[in-house]
Amino acid sequence: MNAITPSVATSAVFNHTEFDDHENVVFVRDKKSGLFAIIAVHDTTLGPALGGCRVWPYASPEEALTDALRLSRGMTYKNAVAGLPLGGGKAVIIADPRKDKTTSLMQAFGKHVDRLSGTYITAEDVGVSPDDMEEVAKSTTHVRGTKATGLGDPSPYTALGVFSGIQAAAATVFGSPDLTGKTVSVQGLGHVGYDLARQLHQAGAKLVVSDINDANVRRAVEEFSATAVEPDKAYAAEVDIFAPCALGAGLNCDTIPQIKAKIVAGAANNQLKTPEDGTELHKRGILYAPDYVINAGGVISIALATPGSDDTDVRKKTIAIGDTLTQIFQRNHNQNLGPEVIADQLALERLQGH
Repeated sequence: MNAITPSVATSAVFNHTEFDDHENVVFVRDKKSGLFAIIAVHDTTLGPALGGCRVWPYASPEEALTDALRLSRGMTYKNAVAGLPLGGGKAVIIADPRKDKTTSLMQAFGKHVDRLSGTYITAEDVGVSPDDMEEVAKSTTHVRGTKATGLGDPSPYTALGVFSGIQAAAATVFGSPDLTGKTVSVQGLGHVGYDLARQLHQAGAKLVVSDINDANVRRAVEEFSATAVEPDKAYAAEVDIFAPCALGAGLNCDTIPQIKAKIVAGAANNQLKTPEDGTELHKRGILYAPDYVINAGGVISIALATPGSDDTDVRKKTIAIGDTLTQIFQRNHNQNLGPEVIADQLALERLQGH
């Protein structure tokens, strides 16, 4: 890992194509634990910037910066559309979660979060477990998704929201939210993807599954009678619905022509590589559920949960993601604009009306 000098970092941020007037971008280094991280605070108009921490073996600091900038902006829009009193931020740790992640690494990250004095609140994301967040919480109170802050692991609520969103999309395209007999390609079987697959299976859907972890695939095949495909073939599967639940930028000029599904609705963040990719989906008659709308269940659980409370209100608001998407789909039809454009309009209306 090469160090990032301040002058290079400043130039890299302000000239970056994903820079969107971010309020704060912090480059983090802790030599003792081996921590290299970037924390991006996009917007705090509605409140402190809430967004998860991702641990991933990025090929370069530039790649990590791209993710941090894109994801933090997505969190601003996600929290706004979800009606939460929160801004948007994100953190990325440059490390392999299977080899490099240690308790000292997560605690060191927590110390740097604490230095931001509450302008950024962290939580779980890709490569980070609930136990990891407990370690972060030893160094800062600006953390959510822990036992002390409410409901713990937010991933079941993310999966619940995505399931509700898929039902809403199915009602729009097929005339009914009933998923019995519908085929769904679930790409990515992490905490969220696997739980989504479980709910789809229980709802009577037929599953095509893929993941870079063979053990997750074998388990889904056994438990859900799913059909396994390679992750790079998931887009082209002969299915009704494609549910991307892995990393972002998976919907692009290479993959979109392969999609045979009528609906794209999944948990992954920043699914569209470029805005033009959303336009292309719309042109092809594929209904796209904007990622930051459909996957907001996790952040809803983090924002609304309180210690000792049950999850009744959280589940109610999470299931209502389907209603929000139905409204977006209706506006999409009336205005002949992509659903992601409508979702952005809703987010900006809330931000500008504050």
